[in-house]
Amino acid sequence: MIELIVATYGTLCWLVFKKFKLVPVTTYTVCTAILGGIGILFLLMVLLSICHPVSHDGTLYSVVTQVTPQVRGRIIEVPVEGNTPLREGDVLFQIDSAPYKLEVERLEARLAGMNAEAAQIDARLASAQAATEAARSNLLVSESDFDRQARISLESAQAQIAQVESRLTLAKENLARSEKLSKTGAVSQRDLDSDIASVDALEAELSQARSAEKSAEEKMRSGSDRLKAARDNLKQAEAAETEARIARDAEIDGLNPDVAQAMAELDHKRWELEQTTVRAPSDGFVTYVSVRPGQMATPFNLSAAILFVPAEEPTLVATFPQTSLGAVEPGLEAEVAFKTHPGEVFKARVVRVMPIMPEGQFVNAGRLQNTSTTQGRVPVLFEYDEDVEQLNLPTGTQASVAIYTHELHALSILRKIVLRMKSWENYAFFMSGFDAVH
Repeated sequence: MIELIVATYGTLCWLVFKKFKLVPVTTYTVCTAILGGIGILFLLMVLLSICHPVSHDGTLYSVVTQVTPQVRGRIIEVPVEGNTPLREGDVLFQIDSAPYKLEVERLEARLAGMNAEAAQIDARLASAQAATEAARSNLLVSESDFDRQARISLESAQAQIAQVESRLTLAKENLARSEKLSKTGAVSQRDLDSDIASVDALEAELSQARSAEKSAEEKMRSGSDRLKAARDNLKQAEAAETEARIARDAEIDGLNPDVAQAMAELDHKRWELEQTTVRAPSDGFVTYVSVRPGQMATPFNLSAAILFVPAEEPTLVATFPQTSLGAVEPGLEAEVAFKTHPGEVFKARVVRVMPIMPEGQFVNAGRLQNTSTTQGRVPVLFEYDEDVEQLNLPTGTQASVAIYTHELHALSILRKIVLRMKSWENYAFFMSGFDAVH
């Protein structure tokens, strides 16, 4: 740009001072012309930088997907070739799937057995309920038989007590008469001893009858061995029924918890088996392949096994000084001159000004953040027309990008001329390191 302005201004001065001699050549006029040219040059540079900024670091960027395996295993096949078109689902590399197939088969067999056991839960519950009813009926029968027998024993003991008490009363009366008569000699000592022995025998018999009554009462209260066994059987049957009912009620959406857990494990192993075949995530191509058959694939490798580039149009991004973006807004017209196509300029539009710069990020790094920053350049995103898409430019292609704002629109002509000159300069590849001043 400087060369163009200086050449134009120099030509104008030659015409004024030398060709047409409109102004005499003096020290004053020459100094004035020089200082005026410097001022005009400076003013034009400032106005162009603010109203119609240009960037010479425009670059085409593509998102690169780092492909890493999800499972661990030995790589047995790498059929993909670098920088060749791929379709979504094409195999990138294959991991040995034998260990995962064996694990899936083991879990399938385990799940089949658990399903068979789970299918018997309802049958077990019905069987437990039937056993409980049978034990309850048996207990009722046992209680009925025992009550009848215990009642008979108790009544018999009570009748025996009444009979013995009556006989004992009579024997005591006879003993009392015999004692009175023995004093007068009307009853012999032998008869008196016989009456005393009868009373003692009846008292012993009464004591036995009362013991039998007490035993019958205790037996009636506590129950017999048969009745106790019937009650124990009922408790065991009720416990088995409760266990079967809990197993059935613990089902989740109709599935036993153990079966549901086994199904989840089987699904996870099937997913791992699918991951042994690493496929292309979308249409695109592979630009970097670091794996070979025989290597060990790990999911937590620090470096990606394959770099995959999706089949998407690259994004054009250029950075501009912060002082040049006051009038830049989405939708503004822009032009692009690629280094790969000297002498050509392509249309573009501003999509958006990036809302953040690298200098503006605040990262929690576990230490005090250094807040001292330097002025950075602001990234701006552009979209381009189909004529650029048809060029099939490689990602990373550099370009000069000019934005034409609504301010001082007449100066945009000068910016367009300068941009085209820059494009023609790309023919001189040896000058690629020398960029024109903004």
